[in-house]
Amino acid sequence: MRRVSRSLHFLLKMNGLLLLQLFDQKYKEFYVLHTLMGSKDFLAFTLAQSTRLALTPFSFVLGQHTQVEVWDTGVIVFEPFESSGKDIVLSCAVHGNETAPIEICNALITRLLAEEIQAKQRVMFLIGNPEAIKLARRFVDENLNRLFNGGHAKGDRVNPERERAKKLEEYVERFYTQTLNGQRLSGKLGDDPARCRIHYDLHTAIRASKHEKFAIYPYSPNKKYSSEQIMFLAKSGIDTILFHNEPTTTFSYFSAHHFQAHAFTIELGKVYPFGQNDLSRFTQLNARLLGLITAQELPVPPLNMAEVNLYRVARSINKGFEDFQFSFDDNVENFTAFSQGEVLATEGGQDVVVEHEMEAIVFPNAKVPVGQRTLLCLVPASADNIE
Repeated sequence: MRRVSRSLHFLLKMNGLLLLQLFDQKYKEFYVLHTLMGSKDFLAFTLAQSTRLALTPFSFVLGQHTQVEVWDTGVIVFEPFESSGKDIVLSCAVHGNETAPIEICNALITRLLAEEIQAKQRVMFLIGNPEAIKLARRFVDENLNRLFNGGHAKGDRVNPERERAKKLEEYVERFYTQTLNGQRLSGKLGDDPARCRIHYDLHTAIRASKHEKFAIYPYSPNKKYSSEQIMFLAKSGIDTILFHNEPTTTFSYFSAHHFQAHAFTIELGKVYPFGQNDLSRFTQLNARLLGLITAQELPVPPLNMAEVNLYRVARSINKGFEDFQFSFDDNVENFTAFSQGEVLATEGGQDVVVEHEMEAIVFPNAKVPVGQRTLLCLVPASADNIE
């Protein structure tokens, strides 16, 4: 009898602990949901978390129209009960000090959470590197936008950016291949004609640009470029397109290569701290993104070469020696043109010179580690590969 009593006491004790754990978990879920919906500020909610500690995923329903899931720190998905056929990824803060895209995305998330607007397309927002945001730095240990498409697995380094890149890849794959209710979408190597995948990875550049807003179209050797996407961006105030010439380890290339997404790295002007961005300069982009998410009619005219500036990457210049230095000043703008024979940089006792009749430069950065890209050289592009 005593043995039975002890067993019963043990079972009651264990059940009590399980109930306490269950209550504790439910309380935590209620607390985080109350915190987010109290402010409807996903950026503040994200920065209060830590990417080093796993956030327990949670979900909730907005009205009777949208399921929302927070998968991880800085990862939120809006799944309308009735989707119009587009799967949209909007990412920002892959570089933590590029604040304008963060403010643009956070404002859209706030309006969705407040039900001022209603998602009619599946959309995932990614705040790429929250720890770098907290430090107001481009990255913590390593450039996150050089770690996608398997870049995070190269070498034997282990750091927060590599761990984050791997997770972000997994979230994009999950989003593009499976809905929140478990329904499978098309496989990652195939196109689903019923759906359209889009990934706009939003950035700002280290230096000013002669073309303030521009987009990099990832390398796609066996696929025509989309005139509809080019003109959509043009009507968003992004009138300059760079066609890349090789595979890269950027976030946009990952989505384009593995999931056939219409993916772009989009530069929205120069880097400024929070509170110093002139958000009026993004009115066109905000209107287009809002229309895209809410499935409004967004007329896109045929390709008009008078409305766009097209470049292709002629070559990438990588840093070969520690003494690498540019021949031009730090305040030289992106898209500044140099003539054939002019010296762009020196390193290892050699000159790096312009090879084509004219080359425009973008993303000059002499401070990268040896072996990494210091500069892209551009030449004018035609519309031959656009449909």
